[in-house]
Amino acid sequence: MPLVGEDWLLERMLLLIPIIMSLSVHEWAHAWSAAQLGDDTAARSGRLTLNPLEHMDPVGTLLLPLLGVPFGWAKPVPVNPGRFDRRVSLRAGIMITAGAGPFSNLVLAFAATVALGLLARFAPAVHEGGGALPRLLEMLVFLNLILAVFNLLPIPPLDGGRIADGLVPDGLRPAWDAFASAAPLLLGVALVLPLLLGVSVFEWPLAAAQLWLAAVFEAIAG
Repeated sequence: MPLVGEDWLLERMLLLIPIIMSLSVHEWAHAWSAAQLGDDTAARSGRLTLNPLEHMDPVGTLLLPLLGVPFGWAKPVPVNPGRFDRRVSLRAGIMITAGAGPFSNLVLAFAATVALGLLARFAPAVHEGGGALPRLLEMLVFLNLILAVFNLLPIPPLDGGRIADGLVPDGLRPAWDAFASAAPLLLGVALVLPLLLGVSVFEWPLAAAQLWLAAVFEAIAG
């Protein structure tokens, strides 16, 4: 999704703002879900907050967006599964807290799509004018879909890897552990393949999500 304008500072800000917002909500969701299950580790560390200053990583949250890279990361939220209460199993608790982050990104993408639809319906001149507000909302949609799809890859230490770990039967645990030991290499392959071969593991899920959100937009915009 192209950025707008010829002013590089405006372009970088239009990228930096949604990156900071999306990553802060992502990490807060991990902390909040853990707190609901009885683990106050993140809360005691000051991470149960939407304040982006508590979540920022100098490189992943600030430097990359300022360089124009439409991606990033924040400081991981500390979660101690041993502090979960007995309402859920240990595996289920880990899966819930891991999934909360990508789920929050999908919620943000949906909310931004709804806002775009309302803008197109009630303020079409603003929506079609190519100004900062519609482009900011479009960036929110795009970035949050990227963050959700990437983090749901079933490769440790991504959130999807922790979810997959909770689903692996005991009988397949040795095979999964062997797979997890090669996770850094596999993650690197997943990131490099689009550059080398034009093949992306993100293409299908991103396309499916974008089609669904496009339908939501059309239904609201009328």
